[in-house]
Amino acid sequence: MDATGNEALLQYLWEYRLIDYSRCFDTDGRPITVIDPGLRNNDSGPDFFNAKIRLDGRIWAGNIEIHNRASDWHAHGHDSDPAYHTVILHVVAVNDCTITRPDGTPVPQMILPFAPDFHDRYKQMVYTHACDPACANDFSQIPSLLVTEWMTALGFDRLYAKSERVLDEFRQTYDWRTTAYITLARALGFGTNSQPMEQLARITPLDVLMRHRDDPDMVEAALLGQAGLLETEVAPDDSSEAEYYMRLQSNYRYLQRAYDLPRDATPQWKYSRMRPDNFPHRRIATLAALMADGFYFGRHFHSIASIEQARDVFKRIRLSAYWTEHSTLGRRTAALRQPVSRSSADVLIINALIPLIHAYGTSYNNDRLCDAAADMLQALPPENNFITRMFGALGIKAPDAFTSQAMIELRRSYCEPRKCIYCRFGRRILTAKARPKI
Repeated sequence: MDATGNEALLQYLWEYRLIDYSRCFDTDGRPITVIDPGLRNNDSGPDFFNAKIRLDGRIWAGNIEIHNRASDWHAHGHDSDPAYHTVILHVVAVNDCTITRPDGTPVPQMILPFAPDFHDRYKQMVYTHACDPACANDFSQIPSLLVTEWMTALGFDRLYAKSERVLDEFRQTYDWRTTAYITLARALGFGTNSQPMEQLARITPLDVLMRHRDDPDMVEAALLGQAGLLETEVAPDDSSEAEYYMRLQSNYRYLQRAYDLPRDATPQWKYSRMRPDNFPHRRIATLAALMADGFYFGRHFHSIASIEQARDVFKRIRLSAYWTEHSTLGRRTAALRQPVSRSSADVLIINALIPLIHAYGTSYNNDRLCDAAADMLQALPPENNFITRMFGALGIKAPDAFTSQAMIELRRSYCEPRKCIYCRFGRRILTAKARPKI
């Protein structure tokens, strides 16, 4: 793939003045001086507003539109759209036709002259997967101040995105307890089963669980049944196993009839490369155990003021006797760990508690709570995963969870989709190598 097929790259070249100004001519051969490239427009309409160019000895002020091919102007209907009447220059990679404004007047066109070495460097960085991340070989060029600034921005971007997801959930229910229930269920999936756990919470109303919170068997029956884990017979180890399993099935049939529980789609659970402690059954049993105290987490999450207080919420979870020695139905499993370890509690704090606190603070314009959420991230130890180790090898150290979350945001939003031209690190490397000498 080359720049001809990448409109975003053309826009990037124009916005950051990475063009060879000695070769700026319109398609009729008239010299063009770019005085101001304009302001980037991320909404509908021309790509850049309020640009200034000099053409034929006159200064033109207006908007700039950029396309891969000149014919895209017609393909996108700009020739009949009044919003494009103020376009003073059409910048393209391929000139395959002439174009006009909605009133029929011609629009000057210019073939974008790529800056020296930029195109090759762009292809090498973005489309060559020889290193991970794509900028690894050139990362030493990045000033430490830029690293600090970008990681700080990314950390807040990730926190705001998680907070906004929680707010979207709240806007559907206008009930913070239900919002906390769905958010925590998703976090209990620990990535691998996050989607199924969220789906399970959506099809198992919290009110049903609360009505039966004094009977662990009923709560477990509701969740395991809705999870589709009571549909097949199991071969129990002994008669007590069979009795427990049959009791769950009987309880679930009652709950289905009593509450007309929705079962539109059974969650699809994943088990591959997973320790027995983390099997879906155990995570569901943990969610059930959280109901025993009236779902304290859902009622008081916004009052939790410290990391130790948050950890204590998860440390005091007690599974029912059956799930202290089982990872699935019908089979005992030796050496099972506690339902939520200290490291797992920290993950739940990062992915559930902190976004909930920030969203709650945002909803009520409470800056103190929003600041407390960020402070909690900075008080937690960094996550240890392949992403943090990868950036650690490049020299970026993660002193806390705020920075490790920034690393995850960088990886997910920029490195994996190869959006190097939108990343401050990639932009620095590309610009340093390709900025023309003028």
